[in-house]
Amino acid sequence: MSDTQAAHGRCLCGNVGITAAKMSRSVGACHCGMCRKWSGGPFLAVDCGTEVTFSGEEHVGVFRSSEWAERGFCKICGTSLFYRLMHNGQYEIPVGLFDDAQRLALTMQIFTDRKPDYYDFANKTEMMTEAEVFAMFAPPDEP
Repeated sequence: MSDTQAAHGRCLCGNVGITAAKMSRSVGACHCGMCRKWSGGPFLAVDCGTEVTFSGEEHVGVFRSSEWAERGFCKICGTSLFYRLMHNGQYEIPVGLFDDAQRLALTMQIFTDRKPDYYDFANKTEMMTEAEVFAMFAPPDEP
């Protein structure tokens, strides 16, 4: 079985469609404060690489949430559409947007030292603290 699959999804109102050529079969959970504000809880997403297209692009709003990333949303229904790294165009997309999100597994949790005490996942996953995430995923320094 491949580690990726093609996937299609849409926002809540259906005005924005998403096609990912290579959606990962691994789901990640981010517990940082920004993601929890944005999604109402931990952000459960799949890495979709850079081969992502949208229909209804006129309905996509973009918010630059940090020096290295921006977040997309549907201007009609408010659905969170993506978290995109600006240095390489990599998309993390909420797993719940995809129509056929079968045979996926929760494999990673990040910002575990920022997770509030009121929830826990039973799944055994790789766990990374804020410092570990920044050390591993920080964009390269500009020359």
